[in-house]
Amino acid sequence: MTNVLLFALIPAMSVVVGGIAAAFKTPSAAIRSGTQHIAAGVLFAALATELLPDVMHRRLPLVTAAGFALGVVAMLLLKALTRKLESGAQSNDPTIPLSMLLTMAIDIALDGLLIGIGFAGSSRQGVLLTIALTLEVLFLGVSAAAALTTVKAGRATIVGVTSGFAALLLIGAGAGSYFLADVSPVTLDVVMSFGVAALLYLVTEELLVEAHEVDETPVLTSMFFLGFLALMLIEMVI
Repeated sequence: MTNVLLFALIPAMSVVVGGIAAAFKTPSAAIRSGTQHIAAGVLFAALATELLPDVMHRRLPLVTAAGFALGVVAMLLLKALTRKLESGAQSNDPTIPLSMLLTMAIDIALDGLLIGIGFAGSSRQGVLLTIALTLEVLFLGVSAAAALTTVKAGRATIVGVTSGFAALLLIGAGAGSYFLADVSPVTLDVVMSFGVAALLYLVTEELLVEAHEVDETPVLTSMFFLGFLALMLIEMVI
């Protein structure tokens, strides 16, 4: 457990560093869009190279479908809840993007869970996931801070949110190491399939939607593929 948490501190610090950097130097709309494109590409690569192959390897289609469906339903319910919360705020005041932040929080908790599961399998897999997810959560921290700056959130709020993200990652890593180390393939498949659905939702319905609020340029579009390629190359080298 201690070894896992020590490795998980690396991405936990990464998300805080990304958030603080963006809090003290407000990024432009183009930079926000670029970081969101990169984060989406990194997430998509994590899905393609880590989660999906693992789920496919177990060959439990009914279990996978059940876990995936649970993930989709959970994210849609979360979206409905956050829309209700946002609609209750004053219409003439900018509101904190609760939906995006909550889905990012779930994503980061799942990232921690994956680190714990990785170390439960083997040290090499755990280290690989830690390196890959450090890059991912760095850009998620920047994206979260950028989203908060658009609604005039203070630096203390941004630091608090990203620090909360770091705590969630550590909790997820500890939970993954402790509770999922010796679970059955069926339980593990449900958890992983749920994670796949949640991450797909984050990419398609949150990060890319926010990123496309500014005019698209070839450079911004290429950022998605840069993020995907970067994580893929890291996994090939390790």
